[in-house]
Amino acid sequence: MGLLSDPNRRRALIGMLTRMPVDWLVRTMQARGLEVYTQRFSRKLPFPDEDKERYMVKGTNVYGILRAPRAPRTEALVLSAPCSPGNENNQAVGILLGLAQYFRSQIYWAKDIIFLVNEHDLIGMQAWLEGYHHTNTTGMDWSPLQGRGGSIQAALSLELSSDVVTSLDLVLEGLNGQLPNLDLANLFYAFCQKIGVLCTTQGKLPRNDWDTTSGYSHAVQTMMLMVLKQASSRPWGDHGLFLRYHIEAASIKGVNSFRPYKTDATTVGRLLEGMYRKLNNLLERLHQSYFFYLMPSLTRFVSIGYYMPAFGLLALILLLRALDLWVQLSSPPTRTTEDGVEVVPASPGVLSILTPLVISHLTGVALYTLPVLSQELAVEHFPVSETEAVVLTAIAIYTAGLALPHNTHRLLAGEGTEQGWKVLKLVAVLYLAVLLGCTALINFSLGFILALTLVPLAAFITPHVPKTLSAVVMVILSPGLTLLFAVFFFQELQETPVTLQEGWMLYLSVISQGILDHALYGSLLYPLAALLVYPCWLLFWNILFWK
Repeated sequence: MGLLSDPNRRRALIGMLTRMPVDWLVRTMQARGLEVYTQRFSRKLPFPDEDKERYMVKGTNVYGILRAPRAPRTEALVLSAPCSPGNENNQAVGILLGLAQYFRSQIYWAKDIIFLVNEHDLIGMQAWLEGYHHTNTTGMDWSPLQGRGGSIQAALSLELSSDVVTSLDLVLEGLNGQLPNLDLANLFYAFCQKIGVLCTTQGKLPRNDWDTTSGYSHAVQTMMLMVLKQASSRPWGDHGLFLRYHIEAASIKGVNSFRPYKTDATTVGRLLEGMYRKLNNLLERLHQSYFFYLMPSLTRFVSIGYYMPAFGLLALILLLRALDLWVQLSSPPTRTTEDGVEVVPASPGVLSILTPLVISHLTGVALYTLPVLSQELAVEHFPVSETEAVVLTAIAIYTAGLALPHNTHRLLAGEGTEQGWKVLKLVAVLYLAVLLGCTALINFSLGFILALTLVPLAAFITPHVPKTLSAVVMVILSPGLTLLFAVFFFQELQETPVTLQEGWMLYLSVISQGILDHALYGSLLYPLAALLVYPCWLLFWNILFWK
C-alpha cells in the first residue's frame, strides 16, 4: 500500500493509463451493421483504489444494438467484454466483434442483441446499467443512453486473461451473494460438453471419482471456494451487477492453466453462439431451476433444501438458549437472610441494559462513518496514504471497542446485577438470531459463516466463565479475525498459500476493497459488519466482563 500517497505520482499514473479506442470501436461496430452509441461516465472514489491505481475515474462505454428482425423488439440479450488498460482483454473484444458480424448475417433472432464494451470494468458496467434502467443508486455521473433495446433477459460477460486458452471458467457469484438461475450454468456445461471444451468452476475441473476420498475432498474444496466468494458479497465479474436488476447473467473467463489442451477463438465463438441461440428461443425468463444453490462441480449442485437445515440447527441453539434465559428470569431464585426472610433479587434498571446497547451501536456507527470521513485529517498528521488512513482507522476503532466494558461500567457506576446480564444476554441472543436469519435469507454463505463463529459464543458466554481464556476465544472468533482467517483459508483453497506478511497485506486490501465495494456498487457486507454484527459481538463481550 502507499502507491498513490504522492498526488503528483497519482496524476501521472492516471494519465499513463491506456484509454479505450472509442472511435475505432464505433467505426468497427458500425461497419458490422449495428446501431452504435456511446456513454460517458465519471466517478470520484471515496479514497484511492491502490489495487487498480485509480481515484478520479473517467471513461466511455461503447455498445452496439443488433435489432431483432423477427420480433417486436421488446426483449434483449447482452454480450459484454470489459476493455481493460493495455491489451489484457483484447482477445475477448475481438471475439465480441467477430460474433457481432456473424450474428448480423443471421435472420432467426427474436431478441435484440446488445454488444457492450465497457471501460473501467465494474464502474463502467455500473454506469451503463444505471443509464439503461434510468436509476442512479451510487451517485455516479453518466450521460443518458441514446439507444436502448428491449427488457434484458440474460447477459454474458467474456474475459480472456491470455492469448492461449486451455479451459473456460464459469463465474456465478454476484453482488451480495446473488446467483443466476441454475439453468444458465447447465446451459454452459451442456455446450462445453457438446463442443469438447474443458470447463471449470472455481478453476477446478469436474471429477468422476465421487466415491473416493480424493474426489470428496476435491468437491468440498470447490464448494468452500464458492461459499467464501459468495460470503464476500462482492461481484466477481461484470455479470454480478446484472443480477440486482433480476437479469440472469454469468461471466466466462478463459484460463491458461498450462494444460496440453488448447481452445482457439473459433471454438469459444461457437460456444457463445450456441448459448445465445438457446437464450434467443426462450419464451420467458429463466426461472424453472434453482436460484439458491452451492456447486461442488459443474455436474453436481447442493440445493437449498439440503444446506438450509444445517443453518436451522445452529439457529435453534440460539432459540433454546433464549428460552432458558426467559425461564430463569421468570422465576428468579430467592435468597434467605439470617433472619429467615426470603429476598427476591431486584430487577435490573433500564439504564443497565440500554447503556451497553447504545454504546455498542455508537461504536458501530463510528466504525462505519469515521474511516472515510477522517482520512484527510489522518494524512495530515501521520505519514500514511489516504487508503492506509482509511484501513488503519477502521482497525483502530475496531480495536478500541474492546475497552467498551470498562466505559460501560464507568457509566453504570456499579449498577450491574445478576439479573441484569441475563436480560442483556436474552436481548443479545434474540438480536443475533434475527440478524443471522435475515442475513442467511439474503446471502446464505455469509450467514452460515457468521453463525459458525458467533453461535458458540452466544450459547456459552457468561460472567462466570474463566475471563482470560474466554476473552482469547472471543477475540479469535470475532468478525475481524474471522475475516483474517478467511483470507488465509481462501488462498489455501486456491492452492496459492501466502506468508504471514503477504496474508496481512491481503487482509488490509480486502478491508479497503470492502469499503470501496459498498460505496461504488452497494455491497452490504461492510455496513452489515460495522452497524450490526460488530455491535452484537460487543454485547457478548460486555456480558463476559459484567460486574
